Amino acid sequence: MTSRFRCFFDIKIDGNEAGRIVFELFNDTCPRTCENFRCLCTGEKGRGLTLYKKLYYKGCQFHRVVKDFMIQAGDFTEGNGTGGESIYGGTFADENFQIKHDRPYLLSMANRGPNTNGSQFFITTADASYLDGKHVVFGHVVAGQSVVDEIENLPVDSNNSRPLKDVVVSHCGQLVLISKNNKQKKRKISTGGESDNHAESGSDSSSSDDQKKKKKSKHKKKEKHRRKKEDKRLAKLAAAAAAEEENESDQQLNKTDEKSNELSGRDMMGLKTTIDPDEIPEIPAHKFLLRPNAN
Repeated sequence: MTSRFRCFFDIKIDGNEAGRIVFELFNDTCPRTCENFRCLCTGEKGRGLTLYKKLYYKGCQFHRVVKDFMIQAGDFTEGNGTGGESIYGGTFADENFQIKHDRPYLLSMANRGPNTNGSQFFITTADASYLDGKHVVFGHVVAGQSVVDEIENLPVDSNNSRPLKDVVVSHCGQLVLISKNNKQKKRKISTGGESDNHAESGSDSSSSDDQKKKKKSKHKKKEKHRRKKEDKRLAKLAAAAAAEEENESDQQLNKTDEKSNELSGRDMMGLKTTIDPDEIPEIPAHKFLLRPNAN
């Protein structure tokens, strides 16, 4: 059985968060129509082939509301019901009319006549059987019906049925369902596969131990490298501090010597010398030049 897509719209009314609408698509019945809607929710197709606008419902407005009938949106190019484009380029043909408009909260394609499906759609708020055979029903609302009701009951412009408050798709996309079987498989993998035999279990545990040892060894190496780096840094700081201290000591010593020299110079300049004449010795006679008499 084909699993059905689920997509969502986050809605803002007049700038305020109103809630989320979740759709389930009938891709088992209308695969082509549903793929168009899904891709417009995710924005994955880039720009359109005809209008060159981004193929994305995000930022799109609900431009038409008719109480007890439907709410309409999907014109991401003009925002008034005159634009829009399918992911296939322009419009595409009606896929089938198997599902009827027999209840509220059905998702159906808006069109301008046979085989003119683009990007616009509407959500029914009541039975609309008179649309059977004219519009393709391709999904329904599975959560957020209260948000649909709130939009339906907004006051509208009497000329074009446009809500007087802006109703914007602030965010949209696809929801991915995770089955219980997948969850259980993930749990088994994460717990080492309890259902596996002892040999596999032992192998897993030994592998786990090896990884732990490697991590521990790697951590030790990193720590050792960090400590070595820190020791080098501290040694450099200590050497720099010692050099600075020695430099300061030399400077202080030089200052002391300069001061001492300065003082001794001043003392010498201020010294007065007194000479006593009596202390001056007599000059000896130079008799070595005298010759004795020949007599």
